[in-house]
Amino acid sequence: MLAHLYPKIDTIAIQESSPEEKMQAICDLLQSQVSHYDWVGFYFKNGDKRELKLGPYAGEPTDHTIIPYGKGICGQVAESNKNFVVPDVKAQDNYIACSIYVKAEIVVPLFVNDQNIGQIDIDSKTVDPFTEADEHFLEYVNQKVASFL
Repeated sequence: MLAHLYPKIDTIAIQESSPEEKMQAICDLLQSQVSHYDWVGFYFKNGDKRELKLGPYAGEPTDHTIIPYGKGICGQVAESNKNFVVPDVKAQDNYIACSIYVKAEIVVPLFVNDQNIGQIDIDSKTVDPFTEADEHFLEYVNQKVASFL
């Protein structure tokens, strides 16, 4: 299901465009091509602050443009440096609701030179849609993003 997207990610990564344009193209591709990826976005460390700032994204606008470390799934990943798959957001105490329609979330950290500089965040309107294939694919996406940052 995701296999056909790997070469498309490779193509975007080598395009002659800015990193922001490449990340936007990735967000648009994933949101339009993967049925359970309803919102796709990147968050990045905001300078020296212990917070994340929203970067390129595809999907409904969000009020969560700044997320403190430790808050919500994204903030927890900023501290843990580990993937976080949430099959059902209602079961999470430390969840920041971006939309009443979001049922599940996956967040995968983005490393450059072994430093967690951000993450890719996917929201789904489907309960428990994410598999190991999603995790591996998003890790691959982040490796490609790291290559042009």
